[in-house]
Amino acid sequence: MDFSKDLFKNDHYAVFGLGKNGITASQRLLQMGATIQIWDDQLQKRQDIPYNLQPYLAPFESLKDCKALILSPGIPHQLPKPHPIAKLAKIERIPIFSDAEILFQAIKKSESKARFVAITGTNGKSTTTVLLNHILIEANIPSAAGGNLGPAALALPYLGDHGVYILEMSSYMLERLSSFKADIACLLNITPDHIERHGNMQGYIHAKYHIFDHQNKQNLAVIGIEDHYCRSIADQLIQNSIPVQKISSITNKDADLWVDHHILQDKKGSIADLDQAKFLPGGHNAQNAAAATAMALALGISRQQIAESLYSFTGLSHRQRPVATLDSITFVNDSKATNADAASKALTCYKELVWIAGGLAKTNGIEDLAPYFPKIKLALLIGKDADLLAETLKKYHVHYRIVKTLEQAIPEAFIFAKQHQIHTVLLSPACASFDQFNSFEERGDVFIQLVKQLESSSL
Repeated sequence: MDFSKDLFKNDHYAVFGLGKNGITASQRLLQMGATIQIWDDQLQKRQDIPYNLQPYLAPFESLKDCKALILSPGIPHQLPKPHPIAKLAKIERIPIFSDAEILFQAIKKSESKARFVAITGTNGKSTTTVLLNHILIEANIPSAAGGNLGPAALALPYLGDHGVYILEMSSYMLERLSSFKADIACLLNITPDHIERHGNMQGYIHAKYHIFDHQNKQNLAVIGIEDHYCRSIADQLIQNSIPVQKISSITNKDADLWVDHHILQDKKGSIADLDQAKFLPGGHNAQNAAAATAMALALGISRQQIAESLYSFTGLSHRQRPVATLDSITFVNDSKATNADAASKALTCYKELVWIAGGLAKTNGIEDLAPYFPKIKLALLIGKDADLLAETLKKYHVHYRIVKTLEQAIPEAFIFAKQHQIHTVLLSPACASFDQFNSFEERGDVFIQLVKQLESSSL
């Protein structure tokens, strides 16, 4: 079964931004009987749209007949400066939605009882989303995962009454919801990120808090309590009578589910030995495993099934994935680490290493990584802000070289690691990728390709 072809009959939507989300939303709305008008500021994006969408392409002069504006996540509607289309929507009182809101409305209008799980956090949300989906698949529960990760929300299939949607939700998506309500909402952690988009830290926290909108006593909030922002939010929700499960990657007397000496446990006893979960290394993945487990238990999955699924999980691309081992030197792809906090999760896993970092630096740079600098025997810096990162490393007397590109970094890392008997070369950039690549995925793919070329030439 699929969504009805007249589900949104007589509804007219504006879709602005014709990337992955915009194209998918346009196609799906047409399939559900809506009419649309679409546009993108970039000529190339307009030229690349599918043939069947070309009749709907036209610049916007008014939004007055639109039920909503679906705005691609990367296009600002408030800060740092609202796009003209967002200004027009505000003037004409047209709501601005993310595609997750439209999916939710479609499911409710279809009268399906499928449940929604929403997952957010500064770091870890992708792994937690895919891990929970893996657990559900292993338990034979119909599920579909996407949103900020992988398939766009509106690319996900129709699920009937027993299905579970698992949506990774960025702060950009969360600030564009209206009726969306998560049966289970998960907030993993909050550290400074996207400040330019939200104005300040409070704006960022406020955006994340939207994941709990409309929740009531029949729903569940799963919250990591290792930072004071999340602990405060947990307290607020409890005061509002929302059921809360507190999770932690360490022993914590306030947690409902925690990890002690690599044993994932709750107040009923042990659940899993995370040493057997080979693709969930480090404390950050202990938090991800705890969150996925808390949600899986709430969805009715047995403790034994959860443990077996944690052990069989094979991880995510571009998240601490070993690429190859050459002369006892393992090259690790952690391209998803687009800020310092994410990079810290990888750095904590190794005793010593050659570190490849750089790109477009975030607001706080890499200063917060100072506790891990003694592990770094050489830092190879790439990208636009290599000089900025070098200033921090110089202050802490970390040996570094500015190489600018991955093509230069890989062979230099290999030579240095061999000379100094270092067994790990880690790409964990602590920066965004958009100076040299279209995405962190592309950056990671180039890293993999270059390592494979090195491997071939070393044979």
